[in-house]
Amino acid sequence: MKGETLIPKHGGFRNLKTFQLSELIYDVTVRFCDKYIDRRSRTHDQMVQAARSGRQNIAEGSVDSATSKKIELKLTGIANDSLEELRLDYEDYLRQRDLPQWRPTHPALVRFKAVRCATVDEFRRWVADEMKRAENTENTDRTPTNTDRQAPAQMENRVGLCPSVVVANGALSLLNLCCYLLGRQVQALADAFEKEGGFTERLYRIRSERRRG
Repeated sequence: MKGETLIPKHGGFRNLKTFQLSELIYDVTVRFCDKYIDRRSRTHDQMVQAARSGRQNIAEGSVDSATSKKIELKLTGIANDSLEELRLDYEDYLRQRDLPQWRPTHPALVRFKAVRCATVDEFRRWVADEMKRAENTENTDRTPTNTDRQAPAQMENRVGLCPSVVVANGALSLLNLCCYLLGRQVQALADAFEKEGGFTERLYRIRSERRRG
């Protein structure tokens, strides 16, 4: 490839949507575990480490892409595996406590996706808004005119709604999106590596071009 450089642009991981999501997931998970999981338990450490591994491996893979596309591909895959493990932990938390795991069409998740939280503070505001909304809905449902029949959406909002349920389902929504995007990122890296090779192939092409020149 004419004009190809030996060390391409690399390390722009902060601009990656997957890194931004994984960082938010990490921050949310640390706070979730400190509040709802016994700090002495293995689950606490495993969830925090899985969240950290997802974030760190995305960043390290982006930096290492300068000299090894193979390592970038491997680390991005590890990041995906770590976040998949974390997703299972959140699902286990809900299932083992008989708490609801919301469907993607749950009204609270629809509102969550519309907000597009980028920081922990924005995530916290969403949780607070959902708790306040649920409280208002419950007070309304207690009126005489609403005691006999309630809309399905209202019932869905009320069932099992406590802060840990809201946080866990919000985290799962972030994980679903991040894992989906990481899967696409891994596939794109694999396709590029198959087509263009890595550092060794790039070095060979540049040397060959200079010799011809």
